[in-house]
Amino acid sequence: MTKKELRIKYKALRQQLSQNEIEDKSLLIANKLLGLPIWDKKYYHLFLTLVEQKEVHTDFILNILGGKDKEVVVSRSDFETMTMVHYLLTDGTRLVKSAYGIPEPVEGIEVPSQKIDVVFVPLLAFDERGHRVGYGKGFYDRFLNECREDVITVGLSFFEAESKPIEANETDVPLDYCVTPELVYSFQSQSQ
Repeated sequence: MTKKELRIKYKALRQQLSQNEIEDKSLLIANKLLGLPIWDKKYYHLFLTLVEQKEVHTDFILNILGGKDKEVVVSRSDFETMTMVHYLLTDGTRLVKSAYGIPEPVEGIEVPSQKIDVVFVPLLAFDERGHRVGYGKGFYDRFLNECREDVITVGLSFFEAESKPIEANETDVPLDYCVTPELVYSFQSQSQ
């Protein structure tokens, strides 16, 4: 399947999920994350849920990060430059929904990409090698290419890996892990 076909397939699969299923699966994913060897880091980049797209609810992960006293970083997307600016999420951070329905910080303390240790990555589909399909704008691949080489990338998915490889471009950054309600996939030992 092409990336375009995978986007159509997984958007349709998500639309079939009820609100209760999304909540239950999101909680299972958050609990599975606790078993990953990522909790000794300081700066964690978290996407804020696009409810309309039926994404994984990241509030559970936000609670874990808060309980572990971690620094949480969220982004604002610039659709003209197709880049993201990252801000520290604090009690005083004001979030507003963008024209695309993305909850984003209005302003705050900017955090450079190089400072981020762990990135939780939104996706529509992924394969057994850690390649993923996002929404097709390339925001995360650009962002991940700005990060340090040792940044840890963790995909979050309601669905299991595609058995057939997903086409990958030179600029695509593979995941280190992907967590679903059922399984934790680790791609770190694989050569990409």
